[in-house]
Amino acid sequence: MTYVKVNNPVAKSLDGFVKDFFNDFSPAVSKAVREDVLHFPPVNIVDTPDNYEVELFSPGFEKSDFVVKLENNLLTISAEKKEDSYNKDSKVIRREFSTRGFKRSFTIDDKIELNDIVAKYENGILKLTLPKREAAKAFSKDIAIS
Repeated sequence: MTYVKVNNPVAKSLDGFVKDFFNDFSPAVSKAVREDVLHFPPVNIVDTPDNYEVELFSPGFEKSDFVVKLENNLLTISAEKKEDSYNKDSKVIRREFSTRGFKRSFTIDDKIELNDIVAKYENGILKLTLPKREAAKAFSKDIAIS
C-alpha cells in the first residue's frame, strides 16, 4: 500500500492560520491587530427561567480592575490593568500572555429588572445576573377542562 500525504492549505490549524494572517501585516499593524483580536474576552449568555446570566472570561484581573456601568439600557463592562513590571535588571525572554484592558457593551431591553443586577468575580470569570421582570418570565399553567 502506498501512503500519500497531501498538503491541504484549507486544513490548516487555527494557530497556523492566525500566524499567517498576522504575518501579512507590517509589524506595527500586526501588533495592534493582534492586541485587539486576541485580547477581547469571550462571553457566555445563558437564559434561565428567572435570569439572564452573563459570564465574561477574564483571568488575571482583580475585582477592583472592573467597571460595570448601566446607562440608557447599555450595559458596559470594562477592565484596565497595567502591565506587569519586572525588575529593570531582568530581561523578558518570551511573553505569551498578558492582561490588557478591554471594553464590552450589551444592549439591555425592558425585560430586565435594572435595579437588581448583581455582579460577582470568581476564578477568572465575571458573572452578572440580570433578573427578569415578572411580566417577562415564562408562564405556564395547566388548565382543567370541565
